[in-house]
Amino acid sequence: MAMTRWWRLLSLVVLVSCMWTCDPASAQQRRDPGTGCHPEHLQESSVEATLRLQQHKQSHPRVVSDMTVRVPRLWPLAKQLTFSVQSPQYRLAMRCLLLGDETPGTRNEWHPRDPVVTATDSSVEVHYVAYNWITTDKPFPVGPWEIVPAGRTWMVYLWPRTLQTVRWKRIEADLDGLAFSDLVERASSSTENKLVWTNRLPQEVQVEVDPPRLRQLTATLTQSLWTTAGVASWWVCASILIAVAALRARHTGTAAEHGTPPPPPVGDAARQPAADGPDTDTDTDTDTEHSTSFTRTLLEWAVLSGAVALALLLLTHRGVKPLWCAVLGILAGLALVLVARPWVLGAPPAAPGAGPDEPAPSGDGRRGQARAVTAATCAVAGTGLLVIAAHGAFGLPENLAPVTTTAPGRTGLVLVGLATVWLWLAAMLAWAWRFAHEGGLLRKHWTEQWDEVPAQCVAVVGCLLAAVATILLGLAWHASAKQWGRVNWLAEHYDPAEYNKYQSKLLENFFFSDLKWIFAYSWVLTGIALLALLRYRNRPARTQGRRFERFSRGPSKLDRLLIVSLFAFFVGVRAAKFANASALYGVWLVLNIVAVYMVLRIGRDWSVLGRMGKSFYAKRLGTEPHRDELVKKARHYLTVNHQKRLLDQGHGDGVTSEGLEKELEDLRNWLVTACGGNEPPEQISVLDIALAWGPYGRWWSNAVRAGRLAFWFGLPATGLLLYYQAQAPYWRAQILFTPVGIPELVADLILYQMAWAAAGFTLGALWRLLPGRRSQARAWFLTAGYGVPVVLAAALIQVIDTDPRQLLLYAALLLCVLTLTSICMDLATFRKDLQYQSSRSALLLSVYQLRGLSVQIAWVLVQAAAIVGIWVHLTH
Repeated sequence: MAMTRWWRLLSLVVLVSCMWTCDPASAQQRRDPGTGCHPEHLQESSVEATLRLQQHKQSHPRVVSDMTVRVPRLWPLAKQLTFSVQSPQYRLAMRCLLLGDETPGTRNEWHPRDPVVTATDSSVEVHYVAYNWITTDKPFPVGPWEIVPAGRTWMVYLWPRTLQTVRWKRIEADLDGLAFSDLVERASSSTENKLVWTNRLPQEVQVEVDPPRLRQLTATLTQSLWTTAGVASWWVCASILIAVAALRARHTGTAAEHGTPPPPPVGDAARQPAADGPDTDTDTDTDTEHSTSFTRTLLEWAVLSGAVALALLLLTHRGVKPLWCAVLGILAGLALVLVARPWVLGAPPAAPGAGPDEPAPSGDGRRGQARAVTAATCAVAGTGLLVIAAHGAFGLPENLAPVTTTAPGRTGLVLVGLATVWLWLAAMLAWAWRFAHEGGLLRKHWTEQWDEVPAQCVAVVGCLLAAVATILLGLAWHASAKQWGRVNWLAEHYDPAEYNKYQSKLLENFFFSDLKWIFAYSWVLTGIALLALLRYRNRPARTQGRRFERFSRGPSKLDRLLIVSLFAFFVGVRAAKFANASALYGVWLVLNIVAVYMVLRIGRDWSVLGRMGKSFYAKRLGTEPHRDELVKKARHYLTVNHQKRLLDQGHGDGVTSEGLEKELEDLRNWLVTACGGNEPPEQISVLDIALAWGPYGRWWSNAVRAGRLAFWFGLPATGLLLYYQAQAPYWRAQILFTPVGIPELVADLILYQMAWAAAGFTLGALWRLLPGRRSQARAWFLTAGYGVPVVLAAALIQVIDTDPRQLLLYAALLLCVLTLTSICMDLATFRKDLQYQSSRSALLLSVYQLRGLSVQIAWVLVQAAAIVGIWVHLTH
């Protein structure tokens, strides 16, 4: 160990000697901040410095420098330290004290506030706090310290730009329990966490820190090809999923049945549905052409999205020149819009609000739509390409990477950036419209407007997209201006040439950074495609009336794959983000799908309807008359139980216990006679079956109702998560000082809401397949499906010693949102009884009865207490 230390010390001495002797003038300048700073009067200064490394339970290790300098009044600039922080004299004095000859703006450290200056008769004290995060393997300064990630270790040096020949009064390094080595061995005292030096020169403070191996591996992966591979695996998995769903949908047709309705039922036998729909795919597709077109659209997106994602990752990694990035970006955006072909088909049969036989637009109408879209996109693309071709007229170099720019040059770069961003926004919108249009997710009014006045629609949408692109540019400009001001806070005045260079770099990178950000969220289109395919396969049957439409017990096998994939896309992958494991996105997607399937496999046999058997479904469920009779029996069950409670309290009003028992026995026999000789479980009542069937006959309607409820219940949850995210110093810095920080916050808001809606949609879609006599148990089991990967994420977080509380908060909020959604779903089952109740609370009490309602309230309060507890830990 001693030899190792001597070799490290010898290597360090050689390195420092080379740095300070190869350029004597530079070395002298480092020691001498310049004649204007009068460094000779700082020799009597007193300095104390502390370094705190915060890495325990942190997503990103944080280094905090706390330095106090007392300069004598003899220093000519001492009085200027007491001036206003906006005055040039103050900035000059503070720069001389903290930076010496270093050019302002060369370091990227953060400071929470301006230095605190305290003046006395003999000295002026300056208290300066700075911090930074270890996110790369490059050296970076923080206050008078310099952190150098070197292989498997972090080297910590006290390397101030001034006061290097002054003996510092006290120096302290708090390394948060990490293993360390004092390379120079000049520390006055040492404990398990701290090193302390007294009256030492800065050169005598050199520490080697050994970070946790897994945390270091995580940081390395973040900056390596593994992250690129992880993101690529995410896109590959998403593309494969879309392709498999499209190919299977082509062979199986739609899940809904189209044709003439069955005759009115006469008795149980005649009312039995002709087919059992939960696991059987039908081949009755009345629109083969539209089905083939929709499948082709999905396959095109599966191939294009994967190819474009891989191309962007390669462009980012290879560092392609701005010229080729601009040309490829414009051409790719134009190609994506034209390949999407949002004019191809009219509204599919039975679209929301449309008649079953509504005609598609004529050939002239489609040609008008195609001309409008093509003309707009080609005009925008032509503008961008014209600027590139005529770069000389704008004063731009051929490679579009000017050192400085004039007003025409900035105008040219803005036009190229806006054109590229506009085209990519238009491409994402075109694909979303195509999916929603063909899947029947759009309102009739929107499709009518698109069919009647396509030019006006393109003009309005084009203006909106231009406004969004301009806002993105404005936000990037504002964030970059704040970043410039933060970094150059000690400059007496901004150098116009340097600021022009900085602006030019921003405009040069705008189109590429923003199109990467836009496409990074294009995976939402995969979710829209899955939802559109689900809607298309389960559109309402074209019957003369819905009363005798045949309902299935749940989604078919392919539909379950689509539903589980939606849940994994919008809800499950958040665990990987919270675990700071972007390299595992593809693995996390597969884990979430497998976990929910495991819950379904275990729960189907233990669900209420699963335990009743297929014979019961055939005789008591499946059509609207069946459901009406079931709800009527459940309502009667509630009435009888209510009368029994009144009788027990002495308020019988002529009702006898024997009569009530006979009525309950008749309800039980109604269940038993439909089970085909198999005795149903004793604890399952007709009320449990009604609640397990849900408020609607079609599982799609249950899913939509639950998704809407979860969306509104998720609003407070989104507010809590965003508030916490904005309060974290690292994320607040990312939001305020990065070009896409605020758009990222808006995107998180939308994605959180989509996550709650997707979770509610999944709960409603799988309502009849999830186990539990009470609906809250279904919410618990679905959350458990999300929780299996969360356990793995929590284990990963524990191993790499990062913060698991945001992950736990998200899981607790998900459970609470789904619990409240399940309660409202039960109320919706008996929504017709609301007219006979004084309030929804009275209806809730009627459905759950006193004991059951107490359990539900207690369960919700427990979840609320868990959320509050996690929140307290998060904010303290």
